[in-house]
Amino acid sequence: MEETERADETFRNLEDQKPAAILEALLAGQRRALDAVEAALPAIERAAEAAALRIGSAGRLIYCGAGTSGRIGLLDAMELGPTFDWPDERRQVVLAGGEASLMRSREGAEDETHMGREMLSAVGAGPHDVLLALAASGHTPFTLAAAGTARAAGALTIGLANNPSAPLLAACEHPILLRTGSEVLAGSTRLAAGTAQKAALNLFSTLLMIRLGKVFRGRMVDMRPTNAKLKQRAHRIVQDVVGCSPDEAARALEAARGSIREAILALEATR
Repeated sequence: MEETERADETFRNLEDQKPAAILEALLAGQRRALDAVEAALPAIERAAEAAALRIGSAGRLIYCGAGTSGRIGLLDAMELGPTFDWPDERRQVVLAGGEASLMRSREGAEDETHMGREMLSAVGAGPHDVLLALAASGHTPFTLAAAGTARAAGALTIGLANNPSAPLLAACEHPILLRTGSEVLAGSTRLAAGTAQKAALNLFSTLLMIRLGKVFRGRMVDMRPTNAKLKQRAHRIVQDVVGCSPDEAARALEAARGSIREAILALEATR
């Protein structure tokens, strides 16, 4: 039996415990998830460095998964745009069950091997692309089929799984084992396994964006200031980096059409 599916006898009567004790147990499971991510840091680093070399100026990030894993991948993909101004056309999400599975769970879709191949082929993965394949068990047929198809097409494949014997880890060039073990609530991989996947993706994509020049002096200089809060943040970033007045930052951002990076460079050129 896979580690993520194994019941921990410590929690056999979890539902009989007091609420405070249940919450403590669940939180301890979340802490173990972060320990698993820490153990995987060398693998995450290798994967991000390889992705930075592969993706260049035109390659895409393709996230793939089913159920919880797929939705976690989708979240990371969606956040790349507003945070790092990553172009929408340079990210793809291959989710078992398609868009319909976002609002209503379609757990049976994870068994559809043919759909994994077909949906991955439909996005036209190639040698400049990077596939991030996620599966807590590492056995998901849909995700395994997509990973194999991507690798055959020449894409760089990165696999994240929570079981050490997972076929997905063997199927991908860069395996990332997030060994979270059994769940407090037996088999519920949206808990520790999901937390580890989310944290690992956060680390991977942030390091990748740093390596691609999306961060300057520790600031998100390619952030999209699309609302009042983010516009205020853009002003603060320019002021902090350059050491200018609010008025100077405002004028520079207006002249740069909201580009934080260009506003900073323009102001620094005058100093």
